[in-house]
Amino acid sequence: MKPERPSFSAVSERRFRLAGKAIIERHNPYFVPVDRQQDLCEQNSKPFVSFAHYDYLGLTKNPEIVEAASEALHSLGTGVGASRLVGGERSSHRAFEDDLADYLGVGGAMTLVSGYLANVSLINHLMGPRDLVLIDELAHNSIFVGAKSGRYDCVTFEHNDLSDLEAKLEAARNQYRHVLIVVEGLYSMDGDIPDLPRLMEIKEAHDAWLLVDEAHSYGVLGKTGRGLCEHFDIDPRRVELTVGTLSKSFVSSGGFVCAEAGVIDWLRFTLPGFVYSVGLAPAALGAAHGVLRFLRRQPEQVEKLHRKSAYFRDRARSAGLNTGAALGYGVVPLLFETPQQTMLVSQALMDEGIYAPPIVQIGVPKDLPRIRFFISAEHAFDEIDRAIEIAAAASHGVPVASPAITAAAGS
Repeated sequence: MKPERPSFSAVSERRFRLAGKAIIERHNPYFVPVDRQQDLCEQNSKPFVSFAHYDYLGLTKNPEIVEAASEALHSLGTGVGASRLVGGERSSHRAFEDDLADYLGVGGAMTLVSGYLANVSLINHLMGPRDLVLIDELAHNSIFVGAKSGRYDCVTFEHNDLSDLEAKLEAARNQYRHVLIVVEGLYSMDGDIPDLPRLMEIKEAHDAWLLVDEAHSYGVLGKTGRGLCEHFDIDPRRVELTVGTLSKSFVSSGGFVCAEAGVIDWLRFTLPGFVYSVGLAPAALGAAHGVLRFLRRQPEQVEKLHRKSAYFRDRARSAGLNTGAALGYGVVPLLFETPQQTMLVSQALMDEGIYAPPIVQIGVPKDLPRIRFFISAEHAFDEIDRAIEIAAAASHGVPVASPAITAAAGS
Protein backbone atom coordinates (compact mmCIF):
# COMPACT_ATOMS: atom_id res chain seq x y z
CA MET A 1 0.00 0.00 0.00
CA LYS A 2 1.46 3.34 -1.05
CA PRO A 3 2.09 5.84 1.76
CA GLU A 4 -0.21 8.85 1.71
CA ARG A 5 1.75 11.92 0.73
CA PRO A 6 0.69 15.54 1.12
CA SER A 7 -0.62 17.26 -2.00
CA PHE A 8 1.35 19.90 -3.85
CA SER A 9 -1.03 22.54 -2.46
CA ALA A 10 -0.48 21.30 1.11
CA VAL A 11 3.30 21.38 0.70
CA SER A 12 3.09 24.88 -0.75
CA GLU A 13 0.90 26.05 2.14
CA ARG A 14 3.35 24.65 4.70
CA ARG A 15 6.28 26.35 3.02
CA PHE A 16 4.35 29.62 2.88
CA ARG A 17 3.76 29.44 6.64
CA LEU A 18 7.43 28.68 7.28
CA ALA A 19 8.28 31.74 5.18
CA GLY A 20 6.20 33.94 7.51
CA LYS A 21 2.61 33.89 6.25
CA ALA A 22 1.29 34.56 9.76
CA ILE A 23 2.74 38.08 9.63
CA ILE A 24 0.36 39.12 6.85
CA GLU A 25 -2.80 37.27 7.90
CA ARG A 26 -4.26 40.22 9.81
CA HIS A 27 -2.88 42.95 7.57
CA ASN A 28 -1.21 42.54 4.18
CA PRO A 29 0.74 45.66 3.10
CA TYR A 30 2.16 44.02 -0.01
CA PHE A 31 1.07 44.06 -3.66
CA VAL A 32 -0.90 47.24 -3.14
CA PRO A 33 -2.17 48.62 -6.49
CA VAL A 34 -0.42 51.95 -6.11
CA ASP A 35 -2.32 53.66 -8.92
CA ARG A 36 -5.61 52.89 -7.16
CA GLN A 37 -4.10 53.86 -3.83
CA GLN A 38 -3.16 57.23 -5.28
CA ASP A 39 -6.69 57.71 -6.64
CA LEU A 40 -8.19 56.89 -3.22
CA CYS A 41 -5.92 59.36 -1.49
CA GLU A 42 -6.75 62.12 -3.95
CA GLN A 43 -10.47 61.42 -3.56
CA ASN A 44 -10.03 61.97 0.17
CA SER A 45 -7.96 65.15 -0.31
CA LYS A 46 -4.85 63.42 1.01
CA PRO A 47 -1.57 63.57 -0.95
CA PHE A 48 -0.08 60.22 -1.93
CA VAL A 49 3.69 59.80 -1.61
CA SER A 50 5.70 56.68 -2.38
CA PHE A 51 9.00 55.89 -0.69
CA ALA A 52 8.88 52.33 -2.04
CA HIS A 53 10.18 52.85 -5.57
CA TYR A 54 13.70 53.02 -6.95
CA ASP A 55 13.06 56.17 -8.96
CA TYR A 56 16.09 57.86 -7.42
CA LEU A 57 16.25 60.68 -9.95
CA GLY A 58 12.48 61.23 -10.08
CA LEU A 59 12.19 60.68 -13.84
CA THR A 60 9.47 58.00 -14.19
CA LYS A 61 6.90 60.53 -15.42
CA ASN A 62 9.32 63.10 -16.80
CA PRO A 63 7.82 64.19 -20.17
CA GLU A 64 11.17 63.93 -21.93
CA ILE A 65 11.67 60.32 -20.80
CA VAL A 66 8.09 59.31 -21.58
CA GLU A 67 8.44 60.81 -25.06
CA ALA A 68 11.70 58.92 -25.67
CA ALA A 69 10.00 55.63 -24.75
CA SER A 70 6.94 56.47 -26.86
CA GLU A 71 9.01 57.39 -29.89
CA ALA A 72 10.95 54.12 -29.72
CA LEU A 73 7.72 52.16 -29.29
CA HIS A 74 6.05 53.74 -32.31
CA SER A 75 9.09 53.54 -34.58
CA LEU A 76 10.30 50.02 -33.69
CA GLY A 77 7.25 48.25 -32.26
CA THR A 78 6.61 46.47 -28.99
CA GLY A 79 9.40 43.91 -29.07
CA VAL A 80 12.43 42.69 -31.03
CA GLY A 81 11.18 39.15 -31.59
CA ALA A 82 14.30 37.12 -30.84
CA SER A 83 17.66 37.08 -29.15
CA ARG A 84 19.99 39.58 -30.76
CA LEU A 85 22.42 36.84 -31.76
CA VAL A 86 19.70 34.93 -33.64
CA GLY A 87 17.37 37.66 -34.90
CA GLY A 88 19.68 40.62 -35.18
CA GLU A 89 19.48 43.80 -33.17
CA ARG A 90 18.13 47.30 -33.64
CA SER A 91 20.63 50.09 -34.19
CA SER A 92 19.36 51.66 -30.97
CA HIS A 93 20.69 48.69 -28.94
CA ARG A 94 24.31 49.32 -29.79
CA ALA A 95 23.87 53.10 -29.76
CA PHE A 96 22.67 52.99 -26.16
CA GLU A 97 25.35 50.52 -25.05
CA ASP A 98 28.13 52.59 -26.61
CA ASP A 99 26.76 55.77 -25.04
CA LEU A 100 26.39 54.04 -21.67
CA ALA A 101 29.96 52.70 -21.77
CA ASP A 102 31.26 56.15 -22.65
CA TYR A 103 29.26 57.78 -19.85
CA LEU A 104 30.45 55.29 -17.23
CA GLY A 105 34.05 55.40 -18.44
CA VAL A 106 34.28 51.68 -19.17
CA GLY A 107 35.42 49.79 -22.26
CA GLY A 108 32.09 48.30 -23.24
CA ALA A 109 28.55 47.50 -22.11
CA MET A 110 25.86 45.00 -23.07
CA THR A 111 22.21 44.97 -22.05
CA LEU A 112 20.08 42.02 -20.93
CA VAL A 113 16.35 41.77 -20.30
CA SER A 114 16.85 41.48 -16.52
CA GLY A 115 19.35 42.72 -13.99
CA TYR A 116 18.65 39.66 -11.85
CA LEU A 117 19.42 37.47 -14.86
CA ALA A 118 22.71 39.28 -15.42
CA ASN A 119 24.08 38.16 -12.04
CA VAL A 120 22.60 34.66 -12.24
CA SER A 121 24.09 34.10 -15.67
CA LEU A 122 27.42 35.93 -15.37
CA ILE A 123 29.18 34.51 -12.31
CA ASN A 124 28.65 30.88 -13.22
CA HIS A 125 29.80 31.64 -16.77
CA LEU A 126 33.06 33.25 -15.62
CA MET A 127 34.28 30.73 -13.06
CA GLY A 128 35.05 27.03 -13.20
CA PRO A 129 36.87 24.19 -11.43
CA ARG A 130 39.86 25.27 -9.30
CA ASP A 131 38.36 28.78 -8.96
CA LEU A 132 37.08 30.65 -5.89
CA VAL A 133 34.29 33.20 -5.51
CA LEU A 134 34.29 35.42 -2.40
CA ILE A 135 31.02 37.25 -1.75
CA ASP A 136 29.97 39.87 0.79
CA GLU A 137 27.45 38.11 3.03
CA LEU A 138 24.80 40.80 2.43
CA ALA A 139 25.02 40.74 -1.36
CA HIS A 140 21.83 40.43 -3.39
CA ASN A 141 20.02 37.13 -3.80
CA SER A 142 20.77 37.08 -7.55
CA ILE A 143 24.49 37.02 -6.79
CA PHE A 144 24.17 34.01 -4.50
CA VAL A 145 21.85 32.16 -6.87
CA GLY A 146 24.34 32.68 -9.69
CA ALA A 147 27.42 31.91 -7.64
CA LYS A 148 26.16 28.76 -5.94
CA SER A 149 25.21 27.01 -9.19
CA GLY A 150 28.77 26.55 -10.43
CA ARG A 151 31.59 24.01 -10.09
CA TYR A 152 33.88 26.14 -7.97
CA ASP A 153 34.25 27.03 -4.32
CA CYS A 154 32.05 29.83 -3.01
CA VAL A 155 32.79 31.54 0.32
CA THR A 156 31.26 34.57 2.04
CA PHE A 157 33.06 37.23 4.06
CA GLU A 158 31.54 39.41 6.76
CA HIS A 159 29.65 42.42 5.48
CA ASN A 160 32.00 45.26 4.52
CA ASP A 161 34.72 43.63 6.66
CA LEU A 162 37.70 43.80 4.32
CA SER A 163 40.02 42.46 7.01
CA ASP A 164 37.96 39.26 6.93
CA LEU A 165 38.17 39.22 3.13
CA GLU A 166 41.93 39.76 3.23
CA ALA A 167 42.42 36.98 5.77
CA LYS A 168 40.44 34.54 3.62
CA LEU A 169 42.45 35.50 0.55
CA GLU A 170 45.76 35.13 2.33
CA ALA A 171 44.78 31.68 3.60
CA ALA A 172 43.40 30.34 0.31
CA ARG A 173 44.67 32.28 -2.72
CA ASN A 174 47.46 29.86 -3.66
CA GLN A 175 45.01 26.95 -3.82
CA TYR A 176 43.04 28.47 -6.72
CA ARG A 177 43.57 29.40 -10.34
CA HIS A 178 41.21 32.40 -10.48
CA VAL A 179 39.53 34.32 -7.66
CA LEU A 180 36.50 36.60 -8.05
CA ILE A 181 35.45 39.05 -5.33
CA VAL A 182 31.81 40.19 -5.48
CA VAL A 183 30.40 43.22 -3.68
CA GLU A 184 27.63 45.76 -4.19
CA GLY A 185 28.16 49.43 -4.89
CA LEU A 186 25.28 50.44 -2.61
CA TYR A 187 23.62 47.87 -0.36
CA SER A 188 19.90 48.29 -0.76
CA MET A 189 18.90 46.85 2.62
CA ASP A 190 21.28 49.00 4.67
CA GLY A 191 22.24 52.00 2.53
CA ASP A 192 25.99 51.55 3.07
CA ILE A 193 28.86 51.10 0.59
CA PRO A 194 32.17 49.19 0.47
CA ASP A 195 35.57 50.80 0.95
CA LEU A 196 36.56 50.64 -2.71
CA PRO A 197 40.11 52.07 -2.38
CA ARG A 198 41.08 49.38 0.12
CA LEU A 199 39.19 46.76 -1.85
CA MET A 200 41.24 47.64 -4.93
CA GLU A 201 44.47 47.29 -2.97
CA ILE A 202 43.43 43.88 -1.67
CA LYS A 203 42.27 42.47 -4.99
CA GLU A 204 45.36 43.72 -6.85
CA ALA A 205 47.74 42.44 -4.17
CA HIS A 206 46.20 38.97 -4.44
CA ASP A 207 45.77 38.93 -8.23
CA ALA A 208 41.99 38.62 -7.92
CA TRP A 209 39.14 39.92 -10.07
CA LEU A 210 36.41 42.25 -8.83
CA LEU A 211 32.72 42.34 -9.75
CA VAL A 212 30.69 45.25 -8.37
CA ASP A 213 26.91 45.11 -8.57
CA GLU A 214 26.02 48.77 -9.10
CA ALA A 215 22.28 48.26 -9.41
CA HIS A 216 21.55 50.87 -6.73
CA SER A 217 24.69 52.99 -7.12
CA TYR A 218 24.59 54.02 -10.79
CA GLY A 219 22.66 57.28 -10.89
CA VAL A 220 23.10 57.68 -7.13
CA LEU A 221 26.76 57.66 -6.10
CA GLY A 222 29.30 60.16 -7.38
CA LYS A 223 28.77 63.81 -8.21
CA THR A 224 27.22 62.96 -11.59
CA GLY A 225 25.81 59.50 -10.79
CA ARG A 226 28.57 57.44 -12.37
CA GLY A 227 28.68 55.12 -9.39
CA LEU A 228 31.09 53.81 -6.80
CA CYS A 229 34.26 54.58 -8.77
CA GLU A 230 33.28 58.22 -9.23
CA HIS A 231 32.40 58.43 -5.52
CA PHE A 232 35.97 57.42 -4.63
CA ASP A 233 37.65 59.01 -7.68
CA ILE A 234 38.95 55.67 -8.98
CA ASP A 235 39.39 54.81 -12.66
CA PRO A 236 36.48 52.44 -13.45
CA ARG A 237 38.68 50.50 -15.87
CA ARG A 238 40.51 49.09 -12.86
CA VAL A 239 37.35 47.14 -11.96
CA GLU A 240 37.05 44.00 -14.10
CA LEU A 241 33.25 43.82 -14.16
CA THR A 242 30.24 45.81 -13.06
CA VAL A 243 26.58 44.88 -13.30
CA GLY A 244 23.83 47.46 -13.46
CA THR A 245 20.08 47.65 -13.87
CA LEU A 246 17.81 49.84 -15.95
CA SER A 247 14.93 49.51 -13.47
CA LYS A 248 16.16 52.02 -10.91
CA SER A 249 17.77 55.34 -11.83
CA PHE A 250 17.13 54.57 -15.52
CA VAL A 251 13.36 54.12 -14.83
CA SER A 252 13.01 51.30 -17.34
CA SER A 253 13.60 47.56 -17.13
CA GLY A 254 16.51 45.29 -17.94
CA GLY A 255 20.12 44.95 -16.85
CA PHE A 256 23.60 45.46 -18.22
CA VAL A 257 27.20 44.29 -17.83
CA CYS A 258 30.25 46.54 -18.17
CA ALA A 259 33.82 45.40 -18.80
CA GLU A 260 36.70 45.86 -21.24
CA ALA A 261 35.52 45.98 -24.85
CA GLY A 262 37.11 42.62 -25.64
CA VAL A 263 35.39 40.97 -22.68
CA ILE A 264 32.02 42.32 -23.81
CA ASP A 265 32.65 41.04 -27.36
CA TRP A 266 33.28 37.56 -25.90
CA LEU A 267 30.17 37.71 -23.69
CA ARG A 268 27.92 38.67 -26.61
CA PHE A 269 28.60 35.26 -28.15
CA THR A 270 28.76 33.14 -24.99
CA LEU A 271 26.83 34.52 -21.98
CA PRO A 272 23.73 32.30 -21.65
CA GLY A 273 21.52 35.03 -20.20
CA PHE A 274 22.20 37.12 -23.30
CA VAL A 275 22.45 34.49 -26.01
CA TYR A 276 19.26 32.66 -25.02
CA SER A 277 17.13 35.67 -24.07
CA VAL A 278 15.26 38.16 -26.22
CA GLY A 279 16.80 41.57 -26.81
CA LEU A 280 15.71 44.60 -24.83
CA ALA A 281 12.30 45.94 -25.91
CA PRO A 282 12.41 49.26 -27.84
CA ALA A 283 10.35 51.23 -25.29
CA ALA A 284 12.54 50.09 -22.42
CA LEU A 285 15.63 50.98 -24.41
CA GLY A 286 14.20 54.37 -25.40
CA ALA A 287 13.38 55.30 -21.81
CA ALA A 288 16.84 54.30 -20.53
CA HIS A 289 18.62 56.21 -23.29
CA GLY A 290 16.41 59.20 -22.54
CA VAL A 291 17.62 59.16 -18.94
CA LEU A 292 21.24 58.93 -20.07
CA ARG A 293 20.82 62.02 -22.28
CA PHE A 294 19.05 63.81 -19.40
CA LEU A 295 21.94 63.04 -17.03
CA ARG A 296 24.50 64.39 -19.45
CA ARG A 297 22.65 67.71 -19.59
CA GLN A 298 21.45 67.94 -15.99
CA PRO A 299 23.91 66.19 -13.65
CA GLU A 300 22.70 68.46 -10.86
CA GLN A 301 19.73 66.08 -10.51
CA VAL A 302 22.11 63.75 -8.68
CA GLU A 303 23.09 66.49 -6.25
CA LYS A 304 19.39 67.11 -5.56
CA LEU A 305 19.07 63.43 -4.65
CA HIS A 306 22.06 63.67 -2.31
CA ARG A 307 20.55 66.65 -0.49
CA LYS A 308 17.16 64.98 -0.04
CA SER A 309 18.71 61.68 1.08
CA ALA A 310 20.99 63.29 3.66
CA TYR A 311 18.07 65.37 4.92
CA PHE A 312 15.94 62.22 5.40
CA ARG A 313 18.77 60.45 7.27
CA ASP A 314 19.44 63.41 9.55
CA ARG A 315 15.76 64.07 10.30
CA ALA A 316 15.19 60.41 11.11
CA ARG A 317 18.10 60.29 13.52
CA SER A 318 17.03 63.52 15.16
CA ALA A 319 13.60 61.95 15.71
CA GLY A 320 15.21 59.02 17.53
CA LEU A 321 14.75 56.53 14.70
CA ASN A 322 17.38 53.90 13.95
CA THR A 323 18.86 54.24 10.44
CA GLY A 324 21.61 51.68 11.00
CA ALA A 325 24.71 52.13 8.85
CA ALA A 326 22.98 54.17 6.13
CA LEU A 327 25.17 56.88 4.64
CA GLY A 328 22.29 58.85 3.16
CA TYR A 329 22.60 58.07 -0.54
CA GLY A 330 19.22 57.10 -1.97
CA VAL A 331 18.46 54.29 0.50
CA VAL A 332 17.72 54.91 4.18
CA PRO A 333 16.20 52.07 6.23
CA LEU A 334 14.39 52.54 9.52
CA LEU A 335 15.11 49.56 11.79
CA PHE A 336 12.65 48.42 14.47
CA GLU A 337 12.73 46.02 17.39
CA THR A 338 9.99 43.63 16.28
CA PRO A 339 8.11 42.66 13.10
CA GLN A 340 4.89 43.78 14.76
CA GLN A 341 6.23 47.28 15.41
CA THR A 342 7.47 47.44 11.82
CA MET A 343 4.05 46.47 10.47
CA LEU A 344 2.30 49.04 12.69
CA VAL A 345 4.55 51.87 11.51
CA SER A 346 4.07 50.87 7.88
CA GLN A 347 0.28 50.83 8.33
CA ALA A 348 0.33 54.23 10.07
CA LEU A 349 2.23 55.62 7.09
CA MET A 350 -0.17 54.04 4.61
CA ASP A 351 -3.16 55.46 6.49
CA GLU A 352 -1.69 58.89 5.86
CA GLY A 353 -1.07 58.24 2.16
CA ILE A 354 2.62 57.34 2.48
CA TYR A 355 3.55 54.05 0.82
CA ALA A 356 6.54 52.32 2.45
CA PRO A 357 6.00 48.56 2.88
CA PRO A 358 7.83 46.74 5.69
CA ILE A 359 10.58 44.17 5.29
CA VAL A 360 10.13 41.85 8.23
CA GLN A 361 11.55 38.52 7.16
CA ILE A 362 12.45 37.89 3.55
CA GLY A 363 15.79 39.43 2.62
CA VAL A 364 16.93 40.43 6.12
CA PRO A 365 17.74 38.62 9.39
CA LYS A 366 14.60 37.91 11.43
CA ASP A 367 15.87 40.12 14.26
CA LEU A 368 16.39 43.16 12.02
CA PRO A 369 12.96 44.10 10.59
CA ARG A 370 12.87 47.42 8.81
CA ILE A 371 11.14 49.76 6.44
CA ARG A 372 13.32 50.80 3.53
CA PHE A 373 12.85 54.32 2.27
CA PHE A 374 13.99 55.01 -1.28
CA ILE A 375 14.56 58.72 -1.61
CA SER A 376 13.99 60.55 -4.88
CA ALA A 377 15.41 63.83 -6.10
CA GLU A 378 11.79 64.91 -6.57
CA HIS A 379 10.62 64.21 -3.02
CA ALA A 380 9.69 67.44 -1.27
CA PHE A 381 11.25 68.30 2.07
CA ASP A 382 7.82 68.59 3.67
CA GLU A 383 6.95 65.08 2.41
CA ILE A 384 10.07 63.79 4.15
CA ASP A 385 9.18 65.69 7.33
CA ARG A 386 5.68 64.22 7.33
CA ALA A 387 6.93 60.65 6.83
CA ILE A 388 9.44 60.98 9.67
CA GLU A 389 6.88 62.53 12.01
CA ILE A 390 4.37 59.71 11.40
CA ALA A 391 6.98 56.96 11.66
CA ALA A 392 8.39 58.35 14.89
CA ALA A 393 4.94 58.72 16.48
CA ALA A 394 3.79 55.24 15.41
CA SER A 395 7.01 53.61 16.61
CA HIS A 396 6.22 54.95 20.11
CA GLY A 397 2.57 53.85 19.97
CA VAL A 398 1.12 57.30 19.39
CA PRO A 399 -2.12 56.88 17.36
CA VAL A 400 -2.85 58.86 14.21
CA ALA A 401 -6.40 60.19 14.11
CA SER A 402 -7.04 60.08 10.36
CA PRO A 403 -9.14 57.21 8.94
CA ALA A 404 -7.37 54.49 6.99
CA ILE A 405 -7.29 54.85 3.22
CA THR A 406 -5.91 51.64 1.75
CA ALA A 407 -6.51 49.91 -1.55
CA ALA A 408 -6.71 46.15 -1.06
CA ALA A 409 -3.92 44.06 -2.53
CA GLY A 410 -4.99 42.37 -5.72
CA SER A 411 -8.03 44.59 -6.20
